[in-house]
Amino acid sequence: MASALYQSIELLSQEKGIDPSVVVGAVEEAIALATRKYYKTQENMRGELNKETGEITAYIYKTVVADQDQVEDPVNQITLTEANQLAPGVEVGSEIRLYRDTSPLGRIAAQLAKQVIFQKVREAERDTVFQEYAHREKEVLTATVKRVEGQDVIFDLGKAEARCPKREQSRLEQFSVGERVRVVLLKVDRAAKGPQVIVSRAAPELVQNLFQSEVPEIYDNTVVIRAIAREAGERTKIAVQSRDKDVDPVGACVGMKGMRVQSIIRELRGEKIDIIEFSEEITTFAEKALQPAKVSRVSITDLGEKQLEVIVDDTQLSLAIGKKGQNVRLAAKLLGWKIDIKSEEEKRQEVEQQMQALSSGATTPIEQVTELGDSIIQKLVAAGVTTVEGLADMTPEQLEEIPGIGEKTLEKISVAVRHYFGHFEEEAADQPAAQGGEPAAQAAGESVAAAKEAAEPEALAAAEGNDLAASDAQTEMPAENGVEADVTGTCEDEEATNGNDA
Repeated sequence: MASALYQSIELLSQEKGIDPSVVVGAVEEAIALATRKYYKTQENMRGELNKETGEITAYIYKTVVADQDQVEDPVNQITLTEANQLAPGVEVGSEIRLYRDTSPLGRIAAQLAKQVIFQKVREAERDTVFQEYAHREKEVLTATVKRVEGQDVIFDLGKAEARCPKREQSRLEQFSVGERVRVVLLKVDRAAKGPQVIVSRAAPELVQNLFQSEVPEIYDNTVVIRAIAREAGERTKIAVQSRDKDVDPVGACVGMKGMRVQSIIRELRGEKIDIIEFSEEITTFAEKALQPAKVSRVSITDLGEKQLEVIVDDTQLSLAIGKKGQNVRLAAKLLGWKIDIKSEEEKRQEVEQQMQALSSGATTPIEQVTELGDSIIQKLVAAGVTTVEGLADMTPEQLEEIPGIGEKTLEKISVAVRHYFGHFEEEAADQPAAQGGEPAAQAAGESVAAAKEAAEPEALAAAEGNDLAASDAQTEMPAENGVEADVTGTCEDEEATNGNDA
């Protein structure tokens, strides 16, 4: 029959969930340590517990060597001759035990033994808990609220205690002792002083487990949960996808009259849940993820960095962003992409700023358009037109208001601007990297020329024909008496006259 001491050891082992041999080993080690300290010796010492009588003995053991020459450690080795005197028949390499009296051990030795036993039992308990729960991370367990320590809640898992820190709790939940709840096992912390099992009520896995319990289609994999984004106590977004075309994934999760999702909301103490149908097309998925806001359009700005630009109506901007940015934050977490939300007005202003920056990027002095002639250039500069881009942006009516600008001069300006930007376009094709704001100016020049032709088609066509005829005649006229014909001066006089007539 086992002794009362051994029965107590077995009872302690059952309570702590550890092997009785571990506790027995802790007792024997504690007795050996206390005896060594009492006798103030460095000899190898062991303890021994008799399960039948409950008696604990301590003894030192020495290794037997052949002779004195082989003794390297006199404290823990003994010669064969000396060993035969103590225990006849021993052999070289065997151990001889010498018992020590433990009756003189006092209160200090007993306290030391007690501390050693408690330490060994705690270490064994931690090892048992670690082996039980280390491989069960992210698993949902049913636990009972045991007590509340400050802001932490201590749960009883049956074989161990678990701690739920404040950051892993929902702000909507208040627990009472004895209440049974479901928790997610986050990790097992072997270095913790208190309960080393850390559980959570804020992990997304809890919502996933609740849907698996309430929705049969999710349990049998007809409907699959593709992504979950959660802010505990506030809102959860869950993306689901159906493997059966005849099954509506959102309707299956909501249930008839919302019965299925309402039971989950009650379990989460009123946390809001958005159920979204998953889509492989990221832009479509983004539109659904930002519900209840209505999205105008979604575009991918950076595929490598996974960045999206979402444009919404001005009235939908605050709804798309959500309270304190919660809606867009959860949508970004659900998608795994960065989301930049802008209203229609913000996008329009951004485009206008880009166009202004593009148009004002580079300017070309009007003197570079040599086809205009010095006289016309002087008139334009006097009127405040100093750049080619400014000239291209002017309407025919604005040009006619300048003194000395008539129909023929107006046509000559239009032709010169077209020729200038046409020549510039050819150079840009050869050196595209060196161009700045000229392409935009070219487009502006062409649009102005088109406007001029549309405004006065008949008058311009007639003027162009006369001007070309006069130009050809004057160009072919030979020089007489060593004096060249002043073609430019003749044209300028005619243009001045026409301008005054107009």
